[in-house]
Amino acid sequence: MSASPLNQAELESGLHQLGVRPGMVVEVHSALSSFGPVAGGAETVIAALMAAVGPEGTLVMSAYPVSPAIPLTEAEQARGITWKVRLLPPDTREKTGMGRVADAFIRRADVTLGSGLHRVCAWGQAADAHAQGYHRLLEADGWVLLLGVGIDRCSSMHQAETAGFPPKIARIFVIPDDIQRDYPANQWGIGYGSTSNSPGETIWEEANRRGLIAQQTIGQALCSLFKARAVVGLYKEQLQTNPYSLFGVDADE
Repeated sequence: MSASPLNQAELESGLHQLGVRPGMVVEVHSALSSFGPVAGGAETVIAALMAAVGPEGTLVMSAYPVSPAIPLTEAEQARGITWKVRLLPPDTREKTGMGRVADAFIRRADVTLGSGLHRVCAWGQAADAHAQGYHRLLEADGWVLLLGVGIDRCSSMHQAETAGFPPKIARIFVIPDDIQRDYPANQWGIGYGSTSNSPGETIWEEANRRGLIAQQTIGQALCSLFKARAVVGLYKEQLQTNPYSLFGVDADE
């Protein structure tokens, strides 16, 4: 027999067991399908999140107007392309790469939507401020909640990269002119280049080792909660003190 669909009360209970509390400022990334069946779908997840942090709390989600990742051809992989997405109009009603929960959240009348390609949207206390970007989450010593997704989905991690990478590492990810020509920046988002180590996975393992991450299964989804400043700070520290090892790049070659 298949399990009964999760309801809002069960989602709220799981979030509470994980450590989500009223008044928290929480960056949320999710994959609805990871829960298994959910009665009411994305709207039920949103209702549970809102109830968990309460009106005195804040929910923040990425609202990038980009398509879901498009599978790469063998030729694209041979050119060094690692991912690609289509850029969508700012007012798109298409399914985006942010997931069904985020797509439903963005369209709510009580959610404040920021601007730009890497825009953020927010609900609750100080929503207008948090819609300006994830630097506000770090200033508020907020939290990150991953619902059935990994650290690679955590947008606030990029706040650690504001100082940039050492030139040798940065050059690995520079998109060649011929690829930029074939995938115009006003139409496509493109990833290029790779290293032997995944910085995100390395930081995740170290954060777990330090006990910075709480985890709880909700439905079928493995969910994680952690202080953004602690894990982003760990990444920033490693970028500043040990970047070559972090990426698996030989500094002397």
